[in-house]
Order: sequence, then C-alpha cells, then structure tokens
Amino acid sequence: LITDVTPFYATMGGQKGDFGVIRTENGTFEVTETVKIAGGRIGHVGKVVSGTVTVGDKAELAVDTDNRKSVCKNHSATHLLQKALQLVLGDHVEQQGSYQDGARTRFDFSHGQAMTAEEIAKVEALVNEKIAEDIAVVTDIMSIEDAKKSGAMALFGEKYGDTVRVVSMGDFSKELCGGTHVKHTGEIGYFKILSESGVAAGVRRIEALTGANVMAYYQAMEENFNKAAAAAKAAPAALTEKIQHMQAELKALNAENESLKAKMAQSALGNVMDQAVEVKGTKLLATSVDGVDMNGLRDLGDQLKDKLGEGVVVLLSAQDGKVNMIAMATDGAVKAGAHAGNLIKGIAALVGGGGGGRPNMAQAGGKNPAGIPAAIAEASKVLEGQLA
Repeated sequence: LITDVTPFYATMGGQKGDFGVIRTENGTFEVTETVKIAGGRIGHVGKVVSGTVTVGDKAELAVDTDNRKSVCKNHSATHLLQKALQLVLGDHVEQQGSYQDGARTRFDFSHGQAMTAEEIAKVEALVNEKIAEDIAVVTDIMSIEDAKKSGAMALFGEKYGDTVRVVSMGDFSKELCGGTHVKHTGEIGYFKILSESGVAAGVRRIEALTGANVMAYYQAMEENFNKAAAAAKAAPAALTEKIQHMQAELKALNAENESLKAKMAQSALGNVMDQAVEVKGTKLLATSVDGVDMNGLRDLGDQLKDKLGEGVVVLLSAQDGKVNMIAMATDGAVKAGAHAGNLIKGIAALVGGGGGGRPNMAQAGGKNPAGIPAAIAEASKVLEGQLA
C-alpha cells in the first residue's frame, strides 16, 4: 500500500523498516515490511487480514511502537559503539556497514585483526557508561558543509544531499544519520556484545543486544547454567569446583583405561619373542594384535624392541575396520641398512594404506585388515632387500 503521508520508517541506512497496521473503514492491512520505492515514495508491504482496502480510502496508520523503540535503542547504541571502538582501537576505525532491527544490532568496521577479550570488555563498558550518563540525543538539520565543520562523522563513499541530518549524543558522538533514535541514551538500558568476528580482509563485525533483549539473554544463560549444574549434580555456586573435580577424575580414569589397554595388548600378544626371525643376521619381529590404537602400538613397540635387544619390530593392528601399523629399528639395525620408513612403505599397500617415517621409526594406516597376514609376511622380504 502507498499512502500520501506515513509515519512508517522505510528500510534505509542499515535500519530495518517499521511494521504495524493500516486500518481503513472497510479493512485491515498488516504491514510486515516498509520499503522505499520509485519517486521517493514509501511502500507498505504486507497483507489484508480482514475486509477490503481500496484506492482512495482514508486510512489510520499505526506503527508497532514496541518494535520501533527496540530498533531505536539498537540504532542509538550503534552510534555509541562506533565512537567507543575508535577510542579503544584507534581513529582508523570506520563504519563498513550496519544493520539494526528490533532484536539486535550489527556493526561492521575497519580493523586489521581480531579484538582481544580485554578490548571487547573495554568497548562494552564504555558504551554502558554513556548509556548510564543518560545523554540527550539531539537531531539537527543543517547544510552538508556545516555538518562537516561541526565534526560530524559521515560514511565514506556515501552520497549526501545539500541538507543533512546530524545526530549528536553530547560531546561523545556526532554522526550524519537518517534513522530513528532514542531521546536520551538512558532509554537504551543495557548493551551487550555477543560476538566479534571477521567478515572480510580488514573488516570485523560486532553483533550486540540492547534493552530487554539483554535481560532475556542473561535469563536464558541462567537457565542453561542451572541445567548444567543439575546435570553435574552440583549447586550452581559450586559448579566450577565440581567440573574441575570431574576433569581430574576423568583424567585418572583415562590413565587407568590406557594402562588396562596396554596390559590387554601385551596379554593378546603372548610370548611373541618366539616369533622373532633372523634376516641376514638382523633380528625381525613382525606380528599383529587386535584393537590397539597407534599410541598403544608405539608403547608395545618400545617394549618389544627393548626385549629384542638389536633388530627391527613391525606391529600391525586391526581397529574399527582400519589398520594401524608401526615399524621400529634399533641403531644397530639401521647401521646394517634397515630403514623403518621404507619398510612401512613396502608393506602398507597390502593393507590398503600408506605412510612412512624416519630410519628408526615409522607408522602408517590402512583400510584393509584382511591384508595384515600378507603384510607381515612381506616385512621380511622388504627388510632382506635393505640389508647388505
């Protein structure tokens, strides 16, 4: 719908347009979006929810005031935010884009690196300080030349007419702006930064909440906190201590679990030293064990290498449908020509994998546990080709 005059603000300058209701004698039109259209007119987008609306009807236009107030709080907070960022980060900060609706405010600005937690806290505290000061928000219409002389901030690259609107918040902030604002900064209530992230090279983005949305955010946080405390079977005040205790307990259990897994692996191997063979005068122990991860294989390999004295150890294990494999060579075996990395490369294909490493230590992974026996058998052939 298009009316000859309207109190509705159309989406512009990053501020989301108003929504509300248009009523005529015979119908009701729900406005879900307000936009600028050709000829400088305002278009009310929405749907007829009752009756009919026709050309020439007299209409009563009612903006959703609660949403408008929320948008005003977010927009005014963005002005405070830009100045706070310049004071904390430096004068290089310039607005690169913004968006405000009734739920949140988003501000893009020029800055070459992620803000630290300390910088974010300083900016948030500074904005809340200016909100608490309840500074009057003053709007003046003046020429673009006078606006620039007054020190009002303008958007780089933006085209302005001969006459502009300047929004001032005391001596703290002065910007060219066509949007809606609170009358005093105290109306904003609260300001909370939710996130700071990068959106492009040299451009950062802050998303934040104001007013009742901040309280709703903390209420949701409190609910989640209480749920976490209940799940941990701890009083909310003691949750941190309980989590630390649980972490220590988990660490101890993991250590115990790893120890048990190592003992089980050793038990599964049995007396494998009987399987050691000599290849051109160098001892080789090549065997397999089920269900051992790479860390476990390395531990077993170190133990078997110590028992072997001098020589080469090759271990393979099937775990969760995949293959873990390691090869280790003592200093004496390496001097004789053994190379653990090349040995692994020579047998890994038989278990559908690949890998490599240093002369004294190498590891690999594979996808075909059925090939483990063939890989073990091939180990002696590959080692034989390495030894002089």
